[in-house]
Amino acid sequence: MKQSINGLSVNTSDNSKNQPIIFVHGFPYDHSMWENQIELLKDEYFCVAYDVRGLGESSVGDGQYTMEAFVDDLFSIIKELKLNKPILCGLSMGGYIALRAVEREQFIFAGLILCDTKSEADDDVAKLKRAAGINQINSGGLIKFIDAFVTNCFAPETPKEDEKMFLTTLFKAHKHDPIGVKGAIIAIMSRTNTTSFLSKIKLPTLVLCGSFDALTPPVVMRHLAEKISGSEFAIIPRSGHMTPLENPDSVNDLILGFLKRKF
Repeated sequence: MKQSINGLSVNTSDNSKNQPIIFVHGFPYDHSMWENQIELLKDEYFCVAYDVRGLGESSVGDGQYTMEAFVDDLFSIIKELKLNKPILCGLSMGGYIALRAVEREQFIFAGLILCDTKSEADDDVAKLKRAAGINQINSGGLIKFIDAFVTNCFAPETPKEDEKMFLTTLFKAHKHDPIGVKGAIIAIMSRTNTTSFLSKIKLPTLVLCGSFDALTPPVVMRHLAEKISGSEFAIIPRSGHMTPLENPDSVNDLILGFLKRKF
């Protein structure tokens, strides 16, 4: 079922009495990047997947977003849907949102799944690169920016080996409002460093990373996992940064196994 909550396009599976899981997508994608995981889990879990503000079918507004506002949006969904102890699953930007949400209100959640993300805030080099991305959108249009950025999110072989999935994902990103995309970049630049909080996380946590992830490499994510006491870490073969799409079978097996063991 699709509904609007505080200007956000929110999709839910049928049975709200099941254990809730919230899926938060990466940049510059939408909720549909989790379709393989939701298809697997929807009968036993109450799956909630939404479009982050400015992307997909969610409100664009003025494009002046912050990471704190993105976290506020997540909390508004939890409150509106009356979710009791949801499991939080985020990839990349979705992981930034998840980590800050857990830092703010850890014990409203039951568990945490972090895919292809990191806890560090942008350093100056990364901030300048993101600023250059905004300039590229302003001067050359959204399509050229999206083509380069999205291609870099996948393993080098993926566009040829799974051309249909890759092109479908790419064309969905083409449809975003440039104002929303630039706003999301600004929000990512505004995020705080959550690294010092990792050791304070008490939730059951699963950390996943693509073997060919060029944006958040396995060595980076392994260090993240090591800082979270009792967390589980796995490398997804034949995948870049977009593990839920590039190797959904492996991601599904690991997530389902984690859920069955911990909840």
